[in-house]
Amino acid sequence: MSDGSVQPYCGGVFTIFGHGNVAGLGEALVAERDRLPTFRAHNEQGMAHAAIAYAKANFRQRIMAVSTSIGPGATNLVTAAAVAHVNRLPVLLLPGDTFATRRPDPVLQQIESFSQGDLSANDTFRPVTRYFDRITRPEQILTALPRAIQMMTDPAACGPACLALPQDVQAHAFDCPESFLTPEVLRFRRPPADARELEDAATLLRSARRPLIVAGGGVLYSQAWDALRAFAEAHGVPVVESHGGKSSLPWDHPLNLGAIGVDGVSAANEMAREADVVFAVGTRLQDFTTGSHALFPKARLLSLNVQSYDAGKWSGMALVADARVGLGQLEEALQGWAADAAWTARSKQQAAAANARITELTTNVPQGVLPYDAEVIGAVRDSALELGLDSGTKDVALCAAGTLPAELHKLWRASQPGNYHMEYGYSCMGYEVAGGLGVKMARPEQESIVFVGDGSYMMA
Repeated sequence: MSDGSVQPYCGGVFTIFGHGNVAGLGEALVAERDRLPTFRAHNEQGMAHAAIAYAKANFRQRIMAVSTSIGPGATNLVTAAAVAHVNRLPVLLLPGDTFATRRPDPVLQQIESFSQGDLSANDTFRPVTRYFDRITRPEQILTALPRAIQMMTDPAACGPACLALPQDVQAHAFDCPESFLTPEVLRFRRPPADARELEDAATLLRSARRPLIVAGGGVLYSQAWDALRAFAEAHGVPVVESHGGKSSLPWDHPLNLGAIGVDGVSAANEMAREADVVFAVGTRLQDFTTGSHALFPKARLLSLNVQSYDAGKWSGMALVADARVGLGQLEEALQGWAADAAWTARSKQQAAAANARITELTTNVPQGVLPYDAEVIGAVRDSALELGLDSGTKDVALCAAGTLPAELHKLWRASQPGNYHMEYGYSCMGYEVAGGLGVKMARPEQESIVFVGDGSYMMA
């Protein structure tokens, strides 16, 4: 972990036992329950959402595994796998599969293809996972599991992994090397920037008079919030936050203009339209963030991202590196440079005005009419304060779908990294309540506040 401590990478296994994962994997989980806890669930998609939220709340440094039966139990995971894929979050999916020997075919819940003999329901995971394998011999786990873990811990390729487990193979024995059972400690890589890309990025920033930083989820996953704050303060650069990057800076930091994009605040979007260089850090530049590429009409784009696919979007200048390392390297290359003093001063004025407006909207007490979203958000925040909780410091606000994400993006106040938890990559209805459970499991010392519309609540 970031504090130097060593913890199990997998925090536990969510499961619903059924046809295809009882006799094999179920027996193994019972045997190891003291070291690897098993959590019984009642909906496969829901338990996978909880596992995904657990990983997000741990900044991708810990995961949970999810085990299901071979049929509807497995396919119930597909939507959750897509959530993890879009949001670049790790989760280990272990769906049961049909018999590798095929001797009893067709078994209960088996998908039969008239043209592909090796097809099963689990092939639906191929397009929505970063790594997929079907274990048809027990020895294959020696290569498949390390590859899955390698992918889930890779900062650029991170996402869900699926190991399909045929129900007969689950019970097979083989001579397992002892070294496989005592793996080395996992260490997360922090790739630095290429020297030429770094030089080009520094040259572009030095030319900027009205720069703007767009903080994305990569700031949090890299745990680069201190580096971002130091960079913004040293060079007088205002910061705006995507859904994924919200809480990268405290809400009341003088240079934090708040939410950017289609559901952003006016101050942030106004400054974005006038910026001459937009420095995107750890964001995949989704259409809500960029206003479908219409929000930065005057700016050149520089993207610092550990994933080259994201860094090269929108024909911008790419700086491929870990966010924390890349910001540190740029800091060394930009000594003496700062944004125009008038731009920095205006940014601070805009940020202060935006916060005052948010206070006004969220503390209004309606008389004789039902409250609307802003007033509810303010009431939740203030009630937490009345209960002795420091809202934004102790609490994690979580949401995913409907109209609430737009309002929370603008109005919720987060003081510490990770205290705003929004699944707005896939915006999956049904994520919220299960996600709140996953957050609480990852951060038991904090309150997990779930904002959910009636549609999502009833769906899950």
